Order: sequence, then structure tokens, then C-alpha cells
Amino acid sequence: MTGSERTKMAAGEWYSCLDPELEALRVVARDAVFEHNSLPPRQRGEIGPRLKPLLGGAGDGARIEAPFHCAYGFNIFLGDGVFLNAGCIILDTAIVRIGKRVLLGPNVQIYCAEHHKEAAGRQAGLEIAKPVEIGDSAWIGGTAIILGGVTIGKGAIVGAGAVVTRDVPANTTVVGNPARPVKRG
Repeated sequence: MTGSERTKMAAGEWYSCLDPELEALRVVARDAVFEHNSLPPRQRGEIGPRLKPLLGGAGDGARIEAPFHCAYGFNIFLGDGVFLNAGCIILDTAIVRIGKRVLLGPNVQIYCAEHHKEAAGRQAGLEIAKPVEIGDSAWIGGTAIILGGVTIGKGAIVGAGAVVTRDVPANTTVVGNPARPVKRG
């Protein structure tokens, strides 16, 4: 592992989140998110003027309801017509790609960072970043949690409150903790 902590994070290697460069990037994101979350009611749902350019990409008609939180912003890519309902959290230490016309219910959480298994590693701030991809036209129910390294297929449905720990095939509905496919009668 050589290079900056940001370089290691982007490469999917173990890195220290206690790094000054990464903290400075999180401060920029917090400022943009604060502004977004403070928009007047008539602008709610629009992506704030400081948040939008921070994102990796935001397609036509993409909307983010306040409050919203992200770690960095630059790893988030939203397709056309994406809707993030109030309270969504995306800890984007890795790339998060959300396809076209995806709906995220209130308080959906996406966690790309996985902390070290050893206590000493956690105390040193060691994390590894794993990407998340959500296919076009998927629907993620309120309070669902999606862990890093997961791909959710096109047209899939994640039930409210589900904890998604592994890939979800296209056009499949999953529910529960951990999320499992619903059997069709």
C-alpha cells in the first residue's frame, strides 16, 4: 500500500479515515450538505447549488429531499429521474452508482466503508471502501440499509427495513435482515 490515503481509498485498499486530506474533503461535503438541507421549502428536492457540482454526476430530474447526508459526494452518481427521499445517508467512500428512475425511500442508508475487524485497526481508523451499484428502475424501501460491495439489479425491490448484505438479482424482491428473496407462490 503506497500513496495517499485518498488514493488507497479509491483503489479499494485499506486506508486510514483519520487522514487530514480526507477530513478536509469531508468538511467540503458537510458544508455543501448543510446548504442543501437549508434550502427554502419551495426548493426542497432540488439539488443544492454547492452539492450538485460536488457529486460525481446527477442526471436530468434527479432529486434529493432534505435532510440528506453524504461523506464526500464525489463518489455519488445519480441517473436521470432518481429520487432520494428525506433522511437518506450515503457514506460514499467508494463509488455509488444509482441508475435511472431509482426510488430511495425515507432514511435509506448506503454504507461503502467497512471497518477493520481488529480493535487496533479500528482505533487506527482503518477502513476499506466497497462500491454499491443500484440498477435502473429499482425501488429501495424506507429505512433499508445497503452494505458496501452490493449490486442491486435492474427493477429489483428492497423491502422497507431490509439489510442488504449481498447482491440482489434483477427483478427480484428481497426483505428482512439479512435481506432474502421473497418466494412467489
